[in-house]
Amino acid sequence: MKSEFGRGFVVNLMLLAKHFGLPPEQAFYGASDHLDAMIVPDRFRGTEIDDLVDRLRKQVIWHQPGVMDKEDAADVRRLLNRLAVAIDKQLGIPDPDVGKYD
Repeated sequence: MKSEFGRGFVVNLMLLAKHFGLPPEQAFYGASDHLDAMIVPDRFRGTEIDDLVDRLRKQVIWHQPGVMDKEDAADVRRLLNRLAVAIDKQLGIPDPDVGKYD
């Protein structure tokens, strides 16, 4: 079955990241749709990655558009960065870094 809003793990992270590249007042609209079919791989269950995904889900789903958009979008971007670093570490990259200009 074809997914309307993406299905997978990295695919859905990429789609979420696109939302949070938009201005904060636009970032949250439709972002939670990409969480519906986000699948955390079994190898990441019970790890920091699993915890960060749970926090990401809560942050995106509980956000009320128009209220603290700028602050909440910045928090989500930080979570996405932490998640990317944690995934790279789990994949064996010894010193991942999002860089100065993330």
